[in-house]
Amino acid sequence: MADALVCNTILKSKALQQYIYDVSTKGREHKQLKEIREATCKKYDWEAMMGVPPDEGLFLSILLKLMNAKKTLEIGVFTGYSLLTTALALPHDGKITAVDPSREAYEVGLPFIREAGVDHKIDFIESEALPVLDELLKNGEQFDFVFVDADKPNYKNYHEKLVKLVKLGGAIAYDNTLWLGAVVDKEEDIKARSHITNMEGFLGCRRAMIDLNISLASDPRIEISQISIGDGVTLCRRIV
Repeated sequence: MADALVCNTILKSKALQQYIYDVSTKGREHKQLKEIREATCKKYDWEAMMGVPPDEGLFLSILLKLMNAKKTLEIGVFTGYSLLTTALALPHDGKITAVDPSREAYEVGLPFIREAGVDHKIDFIESEALPVLDELLKNGEQFDFVFVDADKPNYKNYHEKLVKLVKLGGAIAYDNTLWLGAVVDKEEDIKARSHITNMEGFLGCRRAMIDLNISLASDPRIEISQISIGDGVTLCRRIV
């Protein structure tokens, strides 16, 4: 029986989503990652789509290992799927600074993080991100890798600080940058979709992603790759 998936993805075909999972992901997803995904679906229902899908998790894991990353920063944690993915990929002495305003959501995944034996790598900070980033800059912190999956309208504000916090040659990954494919849809067509319950919020995030994508493409401090995995990931490597 196919494993039921709730994925935030630009893929329109549920069959293709399931195919990717069955062929390349199933059996490779860590036991506690699968348990976080299932617990998130149970508690949050449709909001579970906010989580990173398994194929994107595997991509991030391989990327971190290729980079030999040891010190990372995560903006937006939710229930911790991407956080656990990172913690499992880092060496035993690796460290993650994880920032999210909701400890309640983080605690949904915390038992599985502890069960995986990697909670010692995580410093969770319950806070809005911008004050934390200012403090990290003040303290002269530098990170190998940053993953951002948080409030979309603030992505540009985060970027101006993160490009200073990530080390030269390090990388920042922004999640949801294709926004379910809506970045190329006409606004009037989107407004006709009755299944979108918070239209104002959806359109606001769409405009934020379009603005961010344009800004990143013209930023001389980074080189970028727009990756059509999950809901779209833009990978930025700091070069200046």
